[in-house]
Amino acid sequence: MNPLEDLLEKIESLGLWEKQLTLSRNEYLKVKGSTDTRIYLIVSGSLRVFVTDDKEEHTIRFGYQGNLIAALDSYITGQPSDLYIQALKKTTVKAISKKAFDSFVNGSEANMRLWQEILTALIYQQMERERDILTSSPMDRYNRVLTRSPQLFQEIPHKYIASYLRMTPETLSRIKKD
Repeated sequence: MNPLEDLLEKIESLGLWEKQLTLSRNEYLKVKGSTDTRIYLIVSGSLRVFVTDDKEEHTIRFGYQGNLIAALDSYITGQPSDLYIQALKKTTVKAISKKAFDSFVNGSEANMRLWQEILTALIYQQMERERDILTSSPMDRYNRVLTRSPQLFQEIPHKYIASYLRMTPETLSRIKKD
């Protein structure tokens, strides 16, 4: 097993999930300006996390079945979020509050180690993504995501993948043809 699976198994066995929600396609789990200090487990479906500026949406991350997802800015600070979290198809999530999650993680050294492993992996993934966006060509970004997350191209609409890769949908279409 991996650290995330171990952590989720422990949370499940202790019955710590506080509620379950089912979202319709395009329904928002979170919108900008809302405060949310929950962590969500995606039971089924897929979500995208994005921000907006005056002109467009910028996709930051996707979540699939078995992933944890949160409005991290709000989760960490307790302040309103700048993020949107939207269901890309019918999606079911389970939620745990920050208080319950922190109590669980801090309740044992083993839980703390698992959480630290998960956070370390997430930080590394984020660093790789930032480096790719800043230094890689669109073709290289596409190939890396195709290798790392092939399910992305089966589950996620291409306009959101293009946004995630920081290119236009037309550029993504051209790259896929090559």
